[in-house]
Amino acid sequence: MAKFINTRKAVAAIEDLIKDAEDKLVLISPYLKLSKDFKELLVYRNNKDKITTIIFGKQELIPNEMKFLEGLRFVILKYNQDLHAKCYTNDHQMIITSLNLYEFSMANNKEMGVLIDLNDPYDKTLFEDALKEIDYITSTSETFKFKSSPENETKNVAKPKKRFTKKSKTMSTNGSGHCIRCDTEIKLNPLVPYCKKCFKSWKIYENPDYNEKHCHICGKDNSSTIEKPTCYPCYKSNKTKLDFLTV
Repeated sequence: MAKFINTRKAVAAIEDLIKDAEDKLVLISPYLKLSKDFKELLVYRNNKDKITTIIFGKQELIPNEMKFLEGLRFVILKYNQDLHAKCYTNDHQMIITSLNLYEFSMANNKEMGVLIDLNDPYDKTLFEDALKEIDYITSTSETFKFKSSPENETKNVAKPKKRFTKKSKTMSTNGSGHCIRCDTEIKLNPLVPYCKKCFKSWKIYENPDYNEKHCHICGKDNSSTIEKPTCYPCYKSNKTKLDFLTV
């Protein structure tokens, strides 16, 4: 049965929820300013190549917060201007509470909420009903685009020039390629440029704009996506064959 939690218990329960999350972790909070402990937990999960979706909506991220989240490859940040709900869920537990992921709220406000456990038969229907609303909020929220600072804009201009100087690799239509996430050698397939493990991870959210690390053809470091899985030199050298394979 759902359990009542106060501020102190809610903070501890959210920490445990993040730490114990397996494939699924969704954090919904209008206001976003993470404490040191919560940042450490997100880094811990990110280092395990586990995807986390964070949905916020009431305030522009401060530069330090933006820089931190932008540096986590497996965090999907979404924005919803109408968001007022606060809810945190992993594969089997959910917390619905008045508590934001905001450091001041955790330290100073009087909050309350409920902890719901999917494994408790009394909570199963409640958990599933709430999960439907979470899925709706997730699907109707916009993927947040980070704004580049003047310094970052300069770096972003320089990077493509450096990348275009890479030596391209000519491919064969039945040759091997590279997983664009982990660089594992796989069968060349521009339609599915992932190894089985990474494709399973990508498939959870199916974000076509999610930036990966490697070129599918040469395997070198490259900002790629499932829709654009190659570096520019490889694409240019193999355009005809790529177009043939993606038809």
